[in-house]
Amino acid sequence: QVQLVESGGGLVQPGGSLKLSCAASGSIFRTNAMAWYRQAPGKQRELVAAITRGGNTNYADSVKGRFTISRDNVKNTVYLQMNSLKPEDTAVYYCNVDVWQYGRGSYEAYWGQGTQVTVSS
Repeated sequence: QVQLVESGGGLVQPGGSLKLSCAASGSIFRTNAMAWYRQAPGKQRELVAAITRGGNTNYADSVKGRFTISRDNVKNTVYLQMNSLKPEDTAVYYCNVDVWQYGRGSYEAYWGQGTQVTVSS
């Protein structure tokens, strides 16, 4: 089995920063794409940022220039550095990781449990 454990959420004032982490553990042979999504109350879950195993990234237009996604392939961990936070960034943030488990024949997508980010004065 594979578990994704997120950390780093919390309450921050507008203009502040937070760094989210998502560590994958378990029977992991290899990870592929990693991503962060978010879901605000009453809205659909949306892609915030994604990173390939080789380090290529893409971002939602709303976070470009403010958020940075990165990863550590040895630790099977993905990060999201969030700067210049705005109230509209308030949401539950979820990580998503493609994992190839030992004994399996392909990648499968796993989700973290979600971490709350609240931007408010």
